[in-house]
Amino acid sequence: MTIVGNILVALVAALHIYFLVLEMFLWTKPRGLKTFGNTPEKAEITAVLAANQGLYNGFLAAGLIWGLLHSAPAFAFQIKAFFLLCVIIAGVYGAVTVSRKILFVQAVPAALALAVLWLA
Repeated sequence: MTIVGNILVALVAALHIYFLVLEMFLWTKPRGLKTFGNTPEKAEITAVLAANQGLYNGFLAAGLIWGLLHSAPAFAFQIKAFFLLCVIIAGVYGAVTVSRKILFVQAVPAALALAVLWLA
């Protein structure tokens, strides 16, 4: 069960690395415009804000990876649980303030990973 939980944590980390790339590097490119439904003008105006948001997603991914790599199992669990809770809170906030889709793309995978880790 721990292996499944760690795979789910790794997938959540990978998602947040993808979010980092989208928000920091592809925001004004066709892929970023399509993903976020922005016009080129709006994307250009908000690019610095998106890059900042992408950086925070990178910090979430880094924390999850730290938890996966830490050698002390009890502390690794605490690290992963903390960062998964941060992801869940960010996902719920995004779902309430931006789009309900964020709940399913961000919060639900993190909640699933946390539940599996908790049960392991």
